[in-house]
Amino acid sequence: MRTSAPLVPLGTLIGRELRNGNVEKPTVSYGQAGLAKKGEDYFLINPDCERIVGDPSTSFSVFAIFDGHNGISAAIFAKENLLNNILSAIPQGCDREEWLQALPRALVAGFVKTDIEFQQKGETSGTTVTFVVIDGWTITVASVGDSRCILDTQAGVVSLLTVDHRLEENVEERERVTASGGEVGRLNLFGGNGVGPLRCWPGGLCLSRSIGDTDVGEFIVPIPHVKQVKLSNSGGRLIIASDGIWDALASDMAAQCCRGLPAELAAKLVVKEALRSRGLKDDTTCVVVDIIPYGYPVLPPTPKKKQNLLTSLIPGKRFQNSTSKEPNKLAAFGTVEELFEEGSAMLAERLGKDLPLNSNSGIFRCAVCQADKAPIDDISETIFSASSGPMLCSICRRKKDAMEGKRSSVPTLMT
Repeated sequence: MRTSAPLVPLGTLIGRELRNGNVEKPTVSYGQAGLAKKGEDYFLINPDCERIVGDPSTSFSVFAIFDGHNGISAAIFAKENLLNNILSAIPQGCDREEWLQALPRALVAGFVKTDIEFQQKGETSGTTVTFVVIDGWTITVASVGDSRCILDTQAGVVSLLTVDHRLEENVEERERVTASGGEVGRLNLFGGNGVGPLRCWPGGLCLSRSIGDTDVGEFIVPIPHVKQVKLSNSGGRLIIASDGIWDALASDMAAQCCRGLPAELAAKLVVKEALRSRGLKDDTTCVVVDIIPYGYPVLPPTPKKKQNLLTSLIPGKRFQNSTSKEPNKLAAFGTVEELFEEGSAMLAERLGKDLPLNSNSGIFRCAVCQADKAPIDDISETIFSASSGPMLCSICRRKKDAMEGKRSSVPTLMT
């Protein structure tokens, strides 16, 4: 994936905060709105999570959209279980920097574990997920499917923090699905030309990543695209929404139509604009989250670009208005530093290599389900881990092999 600038180590940024005295957390304000067509959209809002239970100084917020299809059970299951599965994959006793660095890996593990647990229920529905974690000025977003999260900075710059996993638009995902054994094509009626968007067969799903969808094939994977960024202390706005919004409104249009409004009204206006643009063709759910600088009641207004006659006559020259000063000396508007981005669908690449919890006994913890496992005779290494990959129990290894189009070598009796 292309990035506009080298990634900045998280420790460097946190150290910079401490040296500059910029340790005040922003205020998080939010609003939600939606209209139901099929009743398959669900959302999660949890602004009062804590890394250390009982310690408000370790607080973080979680916001998520779940757009179900072929039923509601996968969306409900993900809403109820995904957060706990993610948090269980983060090592205990981490400080804030370590916690944030461990979060992208934990998101991958949590998504895959949730998918495995849901598929064991024997149900066939599926869901997209866009899952957002806000800790101070750091935003981490994980997504599968075509729900989307955008960031609107105070400079009016709109950035997409997710990747759409639609087979119609995503060439890389089409190639991955076919390489794993799936077939990609349009719906063919009575032997004529294909109609509608590209779909994966069997099943006919338009997406290449989701949670659930047991009947479609394991090449539809739950491994999320993850992006982590850090805002400047001028803050910004997130718009998280299902495809009922994005099929009607471009990202820029959604951001522009609600600027200057508080989060609750902004969410309602985005839904209203989508309805006005396209009508109610699908469930439309929108969550707006404002990350507000400390000491401000609302997001500061986006500064208007003014030029006097003298400035406009001098090409390439810009003059700053020295009389314009904001309290707390807000940082440069629109500054966003990218910390992490990865979208590979290969589980081993996303989880890395683990070491045994106990070097003498060889006991290890599965990198996905977090179950502690002991070695089984002299073939345990073959069953549970690869020489350069994560430690996996037999169930999670079978899942990994199936997602990659491989036939698992793990005996069924070893579960």
